[in-house]
Amino acid sequence: MVQVKVYGNRRVWGQRRAEVSDALHAALVGAWQIPEDKRFHRFLLLDDGDLVAPRSDDYLMIEIVAFAGRSREAKRELIRRVYDDVAPALGVAADDVELVVIEAPAESWGIRGRSGDELSLSYKVDV
Repeated sequence: MVQVKVYGNRRVWGQRRAEVSDALHAALVGAWQIPEDKRFHRFLLLDDGDLVAPRSDDYLMIEIVAFAGRSREAKRELIRRVYDDVAPALGVAADDVELVVIEAPAESWGIRGRSGDELSLSYKVDV
């Protein structure tokens, strides 16, 4: 399971949600082999003054919340794709993008009435 949270300025990113989502999902599909139809993205866009960071107005904070199990190389590949593919596609400087991968064991998730470790996934987590 992979969920994405995107934080940014509403004024800058409010009309570009689909573009951001498409770029991030392509990175996840490429780096972690997430199926095309497994897109769970939340946009937490903030009004002027609600995001305090020493960055430009284009600043994006991306949190990837996922089942634990991806290799160090897979995480590095996702990070590489975000900076080499996603940032340029969105026209945002590398200094204005931050990414964190937050992992939790499958048994810590509740999905469709079950514990995450009881699910049969259509994709591998241990990439």
